[in-house]
Amino acid sequence: MSREEPLLAPRQSSEHSSIRNEDEEDALLTGERTHRSQGGSHRDWAFWRQVGLFVWSLVATMAVVILAVMYQHRVTTQQHGPDDLVWGPGGKPEGKRNIIFMVSDGMGPTSLSLTRSFRQLELGLPANDTLVLDRHHIGTSRTRSSSSLVTDSAAGATAFSCGYKSYNGAISVLPNHTACGTVLEAAHLAGYKTGLVVTTRITDATPACFASHANRREYEDLIAEQEIGEHPLGRVVDLMLGGGRCHFLSADVEGGCRADDRDLTKVAQDKGFHYISDRSGFDGLSNGQDAKLPLLGLFAERDIPYEIDRRFQNETYPSLEEMSRTALAALKKATESSEQGFFIMIEGSRIDHAGHGNDPAAQVHEVLAYDKAFAAVLDFIEKEDTPTVLVATSDHETGGLAVARQLHKSYPEYKWLPDVLAKASHSSEYLQKKLNEYLSSSSKNDTLEKQRDYVRMSLLKEGLGIEDATDEEVDSLLNSDSEVPSSYVFADMISRRAQVGWSTHGHSGVDVNIYASSTKDAWPLHGNHENTEVGDFLAAYLDLNVEAVTQKLQEQATLSWLGDPLGADVRISEFDSYHGDFRKRGEGCDCGQH
Repeated sequence: MSREEPLLAPRQSSEHSSIRNEDEEDALLTGERTHRSQGGSHRDWAFWRQVGLFVWSLVATMAVVILAVMYQHRVTTQQHGPDDLVWGPGGKPEGKRNIIFMVSDGMGPTSLSLTRSFRQLELGLPANDTLVLDRHHIGTSRTRSSSSLVTDSAAGATAFSCGYKSYNGAISVLPNHTACGTVLEAAHLAGYKTGLVVTTRITDATPACFASHANRREYEDLIAEQEIGEHPLGRVVDLMLGGGRCHFLSADVEGGCRADDRDLTKVAQDKGFHYISDRSGFDGLSNGQDAKLPLLGLFAERDIPYEIDRRFQNETYPSLEEMSRTALAALKKATESSEQGFFIMIEGSRIDHAGHGNDPAAQVHEVLAYDKAFAAVLDFIEKEDTPTVLVATSDHETGGLAVARQLHKSYPEYKWLPDVLAKASHSSEYLQKKLNEYLSSSSKNDTLEKQRDYVRMSLLKEGLGIEDATDEEVDSLLNSDSEVPSSYVFADMISRRAQVGWSTHGHSGVDVNIYASSTKDAWPLHGNHENTEVGDFLAAYLDLNVEAVTQKLQEQATLSWLGDPLGADVRISEFDSYHGDFRKRGEGCDCGQH
């Protein structure tokens, strides 16, 4: 060295040095010169820089915590506001408008995977072919209720109709046992025409939540009364199409199941409803052009058959697509000269039932029927001059469906087999009915071998396309002492052969999809949302004051109109916890029956 200097003496850094880059960054931030000769100043700056970063990170962390607490408080206290929604390009339509809300009861994301592959195989379509629904997917919805992480249809529909969380079993009733106004009721009071179209009973949980209020979903006799106008607000529905005739007729009448002796079909007609109960009456509506409102159409004693079975009974039962097209045409005609449009809820109801039954063949046909109805609604919107939006979602998933199943202890195969489902011509529910009819007739005295032949040929081969049934499987169907419904046995036989898995005969807590006619029209629902936000959107799109309806309902002198109060054992606002019940229960449990 030319002169002595400390080994670690400061030197001017290279222009490629990271130290120099840091100094120059500091200079840009502070305006001070680089290459400072006083090491102390540099150390002071570094110290205070670290202090500043620490303080900034502390403040940011506190802000995040505060925002998280505020958000959780808002969710738990159910504070929500339709007026707070952010609308997309072009904003929200002004003036006359319509909203069509579709519910795919029990349809989860895997239902689409199952049905898409089935359709591709059955029709010989390429792997990139999709359902109509797939092309309109805009978001997802979180589904828990106030009483459980796994909702039921009643609490799920209450979230849509009222915009509030409630307990499983609640029909537009809050955890504090008071009624909440619904978007359909608010629409009716604002001058809109309203409608409900379903493939289950019109008194079932989903339709009930839009036009009635009850402490329990089981109060279907009460729900029927309210739907025809025995309600604090009077009649609020202009059009109802679906099943469920039995809750409108007394039990001593053929096809009736009411606990009293009332005939609500006559009461409805006295209140001005036009009533139809069969295919002939439906066809007389001339695709909606000759429909007179208010209209009540009940085409089945209970539920309309699964689509896989209904297609062979088309002369008796209209399809979901037909009912949807007819209802939309009727509401369009009824609002032609009005300043207000219409609100309608259309439900593919029996997707849920196929999930409860763990029946994959019934499931794919139900989803396809719903997809056709969805396409029919899009076709209506395309031709409609009045601004109209379609929003569709599910209340929950049913069955814990998986398109894979490990059948043996050995390493699982990576496959599922849609060709097995393509061979099925009927649902497990239909086959159970046929088996029961056979065993209750004179054939019950047939030899065991003859009964086995009937099951193998007439039910398994013709109904499910199964030709390799074991003796154990056949005998389990003929076992009259078994507590397992034969429909479950039929469904498990086809599920195992297709390698389709199910985790429950009940519902699951998976997020479900949200669909819309266009992202622009349903901008506030893009992304992941609580199911109550779907209800907020429905009200906001039509500028409805649902809270005012709630106030009117809660002004009632008593709560007796909501039905018998809940028992002390009903959970309404707290989630359950683990009780050690991990053991496999006996076959006598009623799992999946409700």
